[in-house]
Amino acid sequence: MEALIPVINKLQDVFNTVGADIIQLPQIAVVGTQSSGKSSVLESLVGRDLLPRGTGIVTRRPLILQLVNVDPEDRRKTGEENGVDGEEWGKFLHTKSKIYTDFDEIRQEIENETERVSGNNKGISDEPIHLKIFSPHVVNLTLVDLPGITKVPVGDQPKDIELQIRELILKYISNPNCIILAVTAANTDMATSEALKVAREVDTDGRRTLAVVTKLDLMDAGTDAMDVLMGRVIPVKLGLIGVVNRSQLDINNKKTVADSIRDEHAFLQKKYPSLANRNGTKYLARTLNRLLMHHIRDCLPELKTRINVLAAQYQSLLGSYGEPVDDKSATLLQLITKFATEYCNTIEGTAKYIETAELCGGARICYIFHETFGRTLESVDPLGGLTTIDVLTAIRNATGPRPALFVPEVSFELLVKRQVKRLEEPSLRCVELVHEEMQRIIQHCSNYSTQELLRFPKLHDAIVEVVTSLLRKRLPVTNEMVHNLVAIELAYINTKHPDFADACGVMNNNIEEQRRNRMRELPSAVPRDKSLKGPGGQSVSPTEQPPAEGDGPKMGGGAQGEQEGGTGTWRGMLKKGEEGQAEDRNKQSSFASSPQKGHAVNLLDVPVPVARKLSAREQRDCEVIERLIKSYFLIVRKNIQDSVPKAVMHFLVNHVKDSLQSELVGQLYKPALLDDLLTESEDMAQRRNEAADMLKALQRASQVIAEIRETHLW
Repeated sequence: MEALIPVINKLQDVFNTVGADIIQLPQIAVVGTQSSGKSSVLESLVGRDLLPRGTGIVTRRPLILQLVNVDPEDRRKTGEENGVDGEEWGKFLHTKSKIYTDFDEIRQEIENETERVSGNNKGISDEPIHLKIFSPHVVNLTLVDLPGITKVPVGDQPKDIELQIRELILKYISNPNCIILAVTAANTDMATSEALKVAREVDTDGRRTLAVVTKLDLMDAGTDAMDVLMGRVIPVKLGLIGVVNRSQLDINNKKTVADSIRDEHAFLQKKYPSLANRNGTKYLARTLNRLLMHHIRDCLPELKTRINVLAAQYQSLLGSYGEPVDDKSATLLQLITKFATEYCNTIEGTAKYIETAELCGGARICYIFHETFGRTLESVDPLGGLTTIDVLTAIRNATGPRPALFVPEVSFELLVKRQVKRLEEPSLRCVELVHEEMQRIIQHCSNYSTQELLRFPKLHDAIVEVVTSLLRKRLPVTNEMVHNLVAIELAYINTKHPDFADACGVMNNNIEEQRRNRMRELPSAVPRDKSLKGPGGQSVSPTEQPPAEGDGPKMGGGAQGEQEGGTGTWRGMLKKGEEGQAEDRNKQSSFASSPQKGHAVNLLDVPVPVARKLSAREQRDCEVIERLIKSYFLIVRKNIQDSVPKAVMHFLVNHVKDSLQSELVGQLYKPALLDDLLTESEDMAQRRNEAADMLKALQRASQVIAEIRETHLW
């Protein structure tokens, strides 16, 4: 099982080569407040002075420290290969293959690399420094030294330095494969330990937390850490281990780590004899090694699954980037054909990539036709913008200087054309919406259907330009056709339309029924048969009543008059509605015959319609015209609602579908344009190489895990 840690180190090396931390490998993160002794603990584990020292915040970047144990045979072989003279050496990831045998140089390189990224103003950075130490005196471990927890900004530190450090620490210890080494000084109250507090936020049950109590030799006189080390104050599942660090005086006097460990053992034997074998730096190193091995063993199955999933994802990503182009002519034709096919399939609803968040393509065009356009037409009021005074004014203007016997037909045509004209604007808006959707289909195909186009931005831009130009050319043609559809309806008002004739017949019957009701309501003093007497006392039927006095002669007579009085025409309906209304006209004529006494009339004034109560005849005439307008408007609206979508489909949608392939080939498939159109984007080659490197790293990691299974380490 001891070989599991070198395997993890090998995996770490694999992913370090591609500069990625997408795999959360098992490691040990060291957490504690400033000056709690974190760096001293790490140096004790390494056995050498290698970390920067000073007051305040010293660790300002995560330091990923890999300890690799090498036996004498391997050390001799590795030393010969790398030209290493000593038995211990170090390597940084950022300095590639450079070997450091002087640990003072390692410390200086850590300081230089920290200042290079974090600056010299005590700021921090989350970009880690990778250091690997080879030594026969270390156990195999992977440790992460994190900045110390602080509360108050010092010097030029940013005001939110506490929050920055906290977020950086949580980033590492939130990894479920990470063991948390919570460092707390013995001369502080364990109940106020910031390290244990932040560890409990991500490890609530304590399964990943090991507590280290430092500075046992600096406790107040008369006190000891017995209760703390026994777990009576703060119980920790993985245990608490006490250590004794070198003081600053010891460091200044160049006291070695080996001498410090001997003094630590003597102190524990003297002060805590019953706990000496379960505390100290050597016991801490063995415990960490054991915990890490067991943790690695538990994490490997999930780690293997994660690597396999990522390998499949990067394989697919690399495939989407495509291979370098050999035959440019065939590639260009293939991409053009694929785009045209996907564009048409998106309209037809047979595209490979179906949008689930919103309507797209043909489905949205259908929605525009039957929901947006249909509902807009239905919301148009047949009499919208038309008042009763407008209708009455049109009737009077259409009669000229003579009083009208009937409602003039010209007034109906004038008013109904005005209402039908209102259907043109929503019809043209429908064309605009479909045009916009066909523009959106271009982007949809670029994003989802033909990702190969992203490799060639110039080709993508050229295709977008050609399709946009084609749509732009078809827009005025389609608008003209829709305009003509409305103009056709305006050109000829077909009052013989079957639906319109039926509506007139129904209204005519309603008016006839109203007339009969009025006849039944005549005063009882007037004999009913007398009211139906014609000139000379001759009885006449209701349909043969003579014109009332003052009405003048009817237009047409005999058979022609009977034909006009039939129920199938709107003229006959108006004729019958005027019978029996002599008293209304008499009242109206007497009202207009002369001005009231004492009031002068200026005949040069232009009559201005004013709000007044209409006479019965005026009211009747307006109602008839309004009913006729509404009836005919509904017929035209039905025609427009049916014909506009058909025109849009024929002149815009289907035309673009049918001519898109030939238009793209004609505009783009030219030898002079091949090299320019198939020029890859600047970062595409780089992304392809990065994806290929990551895929190779994942494949190597998979092989490493497979070797573990073969050697029965897992």
